[in-house]
Amino acid sequence: MLKKIYTTYKNSFSGLSKQTWLLSTVMLINRSSSMAVPFMSLYMTQYLHRPPSDAGLIITLFGAGSIAGATAGGKLTDVIGFRAVQIIAAITGGVFFILYSTITHFHSLCLLTLVISFFSEAFRPANFAAIATYAKEGTLTRSYSLNRLATNMGFAVGSAIGGIVASFSYPLLFVVDGSVSVLSGVAILILLPATVKGARKAVAEKIKGMNVQKPWEDILFVKFLLLTTMMTTCFYLMFRVVPLFYKEVWHINEMEIGLILGTNGLIIALFEMVMINKIENKRSPIHYIVKGVLFIGLAYLMLLVPGITPVLVAILSVILFTIGEMFALPFINTFVMKRSNEFNRGQYAAGYTLSWSVSQVIGPSAGFFLAERYGYNWLWVMLIVLLLLCASGFKMLRDKMN
Repeated sequence: MLKKIYTTYKNSFSGLSKQTWLLSTVMLINRSSSMAVPFMSLYMTQYLHRPPSDAGLIITLFGAGSIAGATAGGKLTDVIGFRAVQIIAAITGGVFFILYSTITHFHSLCLLTLVISFFSEAFRPANFAAIATYAKEGTLTRSYSLNRLATNMGFAVGSAIGGIVASFSYPLLFVVDGSVSVLSGVAILILLPATVKGARKAVAEKIKGMNVQKPWEDILFVKFLLLTTMMTTCFYLMFRVVPLFYKEVWHINEMEIGLILGTNGLIIALFEMVMINKIENKRSPIHYIVKGVLFIGLAYLMLLVPGITPVLVAILSVILFTIGEMFALPFINTFVMKRSNEFNRGQYAAGYTLSWSVSQVIGPSAGFFLAERYGYNWLWVMLIVLLLLCASGFKMLRDKMN
């Protein structure tokens, strides 16, 4: 029995390129620095004693900066390469996050939030393109899953440490977060090999005279992005609005919130690669995306359950959410990269990253507003309805493609 389990895990991780493993190692470090973002709403309301609407504004500004960062990061990836973009974004963003810990003036925090989110999001399309570049034939989804495994292990560690650090000092949380981000940039500089000299020039020469398709000219891709934006808008609220719900309504403390959210990364670390290895290339990517969206809807449905034992209900909600995430996100990544090529990969990656950035603008501000005006239960109902519509939209898209 143990031998069979070992063989299953071994097969799931075998056949991936050395560079894929290096990228995932770097991502593990980088995502460990995401510990502060889930606690930004608590930082504003509990530490700085600002109203929830101000917390919503800060997170909305984080999304606004992300839109610019995703666009710039994708374009720069095709121009100067994914390695340089990742190094600059990680180190610069980390330095500004450390500065964030020293400031309490609200308008200054708003400005810094825009700058930090710009560099934070510029990192993503570059990393996204790098994975597709280094993935071996037939391992694209697993390569993204390994990267997500590293991402979620980093998030699990970051959330747990973030909850502990926040229970002692919120400013220290931003110092630790920024320091780890700088470390990830240094790790890329040391671990990730530089692009072969002249490679980007060769690509530029190939492009001359070619009609390289832009993402916004790909109508099917645009429809896919709109549905993805709807899904990610709902997705983000689990890590933005839900922590405040846990604190204010279910009276769960910061340390427990960090551990509950960290369960997400732990489950992904244990099961996603094995699951992807079993189902990759067996059905269309959109088939699994639909399943994932429905599971995320079930996660929000759990938040309507009376919180007699709030910690257990919260954990169950995160488990359902994580199952949905494991189905949806790896195959969204695969779909995006299969629509692109070596000439426009950065721009397609930017288009996908942009959908997440737009979600950061729409989701938290609308979520906090609706929760403040109508109550959390109505917010969860609205999210469930949106996710059902989103699943239907993806299914219609799949049927049209078939």
